[in-house]
Amino acid sequence: MDFENELPPGEERENPSSREGAGKAEHLSEVEKLRAERDELRDRMARMQAEFDNARKRAQKEQQEFRDYALVDTLKTIIPVLDSFDRALESSPEKSEFHAGVELIRKQLMDALQKSGVRQISAKGEPFDPRYHEAIEMVDTEDAEDHAVLEELQRGYQLKDRLLRPAAVKVARNSRK
Repeated sequence: MDFENELPPGEERENPSSREGAGKAEHLSEVEKLRAERDELRDRMARMQAEFDNARKRAQKEQQEFRDYALVDTLKTIIPVLDSFDRALESSPEKSEFHAGVELIRKQLMDALQKSGVRQISAKGEPFDPRYHEAIEMVDTEDAEDHAVLEELQRGYQLKDRLLRPAAVKVARNSRK
């Protein structure tokens, strides 16, 4: 025998087909782990994007509300001035120049307020609505419907959909109903 040219005995090797099966299983489980991680990251990204969009929309809405209602405090201080004009108009003779001048100033002020979104709350003859009316007195009468506003003691005002001041009213109490 030729020992010099003879190949040394080989190490015990695994069956190549069994090794391929184990490698494929490891590869597949790693691929599945990566896919699961990818899906989780996509889900987190979608949630974060939705949260960001909601926060942006909420901030825009708050800014718009601030712009819409920034005048509320100022308007609440102007409303008593309108009341003073109304009292001045009630106390002066209708044909005087003073009455015409005060009426013109009140109309200009009311027009400016209406351009800002302020409007008067209708009261007299309307059914009592606690959202817009403040009942100062209940009057027993059979001449009006139950809970109808008989008289407006002080005008109410609102800015767009926000109440600035409720109308102070007398309300009918009809015992027939």
